[in-house]
Amino acid sequence: MIGTLVPQESSAKASVVWIESLSSPIFLLTGGAMATVFFSYSHKDEELRDRLEVALSAMKRQGLIDAWHDRRLSVGDDFDKGVRSELERADVILLLVSPDFIASDYCHDVEMVRALERHKRGEARVIPVILRACDWKQTAFKKLLAAPTDGKPIRSWPDLDEAFLDVVQKIRQTLSVPVASTSKPDVLKAGADTAPSNAGLRSSNLRLRKNFTDVDRDRFLDEAFDYIGRFFEGSLAELEKRNGGIETNFRRVDANRFTAVIYEDGNAVARCAVFMDGSMGRGISYSSTDSMIGNGFNENLRVEADEQGMFLKSMGMAMTGSGREQKLTYEGGAELYWDMLIGPLRTR
Repeated sequence: MIGTLVPQESSAKASVVWIESLSSPIFLLTGGAMATVFFSYSHKDEELRDRLEVALSAMKRQGLIDAWHDRRLSVGDDFDKGVRSELERADVILLLVSPDFIASDYCHDVEMVRALERHKRGEARVIPVILRACDWKQTAFKKLLAAPTDGKPIRSWPDLDEAFLDVVQKIRQTLSVPVASTSKPDVLKAGADTAPSNAGLRSSNLRLRKNFTDVDRDRFLDEAFDYIGRFFEGSLAELEKRNGGIETNFRRVDANRFTAVIYEDGNAVARCAVFMDGSMGRGISYSSTDSMIGNGFNENLRVEADEQGMFLKSMGMAMTGSGREQKLTYEGGAELYWDMLIGPLRTR
């Protein structure tokens, strides 16, 4: 038995109803209405916000959503009033979570607090989107189901496009699912503060292509190499800890090179060297030997960029099919090289 629908509040675009046999309100978009999606984020995460907005393009073209963030405010607008007004009329509120988001007083005390109040009342749905690893499970929204799947940070996914696709799929599911609530929502009273304004109407798609200097690219590559080195060192230590008869050796030769060896019962079963390489343009190369003689390699990662930011791209020597087109994060590059090292051991 589904139960009886009891209207609690309504507007031209949506209504919140109670099903008497359930304990939660359901937010329903009516008449093919477009949902307003509000981005709450730290400006230090603007690149990732841009990528998420691009990933939502299909939903925009379908007329399902309209996205809003503070970059749509114009010079001279009252920032606080503008943000609060849009926050009040949003149907879906995305908390783009990172260490900087949690550290921001405005994101926390203004946007997050009000968003959770509206979520609790069944007036909107809040979705935490975990951008970067942080202590979010100790926050006020810790009980909310986060995106991507299992709350795995976007930056920890090997491929950025796959991570944002996962988030988009969660947002699609959100447009007509129950909203947890402990009290029935009050009737929403129409007023100037909550009604959308026609003043300053414009697209949220105002992104221009970003230009990255050699300094930006070199810094990105250096950080990627450092991450891959730490990833290998930690993974080798854990591999040895978990598997009897396995010993490992990680050796950082210098700032631009490290080697890794895996021994089974005293015999070397896998070796590699990872090094900064300039033979194919500046990049990070992988060699299946640790001798460091010559410049031979089995795979190479280079820095590329699109409209939103930089990423690692494989030459594809060790990858097939669509894998060559992946926009790899630091984690993705590290996983690629780790799989090349440990892959043969899995087939023994």
